[in-house]
Amino acid sequence: MSKAVGFRPKNKLSLTVQYASDAKNLPTRAQFRRWFNAALLGDMSLTLRIVDADEGRELNKTYRGKDYATNVLTFVYTDHPVSGDVVICAPVVAKEAAEQSKELLAHYAHMTVHAALHLQGYDHEDEREAEAMEALETSMMLKLRYENPYQN
Repeated sequence: MSKAVGFRPKNKLSLTVQYASDAKNLPTRAQFRRWFNAALLGDMSLTLRIVDADEGRELNKTYRGKDYATNVLTFVYTDHPVSGDVVICAPVVAKEAAEQSKELLAHYAHMTVHAALHLQGYDHEDEREAEAMEALETSMMLKLRYENPYQN
């Protein structure tokens, strides 16, 4: 049996979303699922937790030694298939979107794609890695019909 030309099996996503934030205008589970699906390079199983600043700060302090809330944290447990946790801090994402004059949902989409790529082994520790990751993020965001997140 031959495979059809251009046929690519769809990657599988297992996603649990936990809302632990009182923030307004949070994306829906369906939106998060769409954004993660757009960034899948293989099968993935993850839990996404949306938190407020106190929990975001505590997690960042505990796991990274940094005493502030950050926009997104990723925790990878296995590589093949990918499994892990993602924590998005709602107040930080909202503040960044406002400061950068970005639509809030577009910024959530970007943080979701960014986290998905981290889970799949991408990083931005040096300039070459950062350029590769940013190019992939931009491509994925454009496919989702959002603007280039790195455009000023």
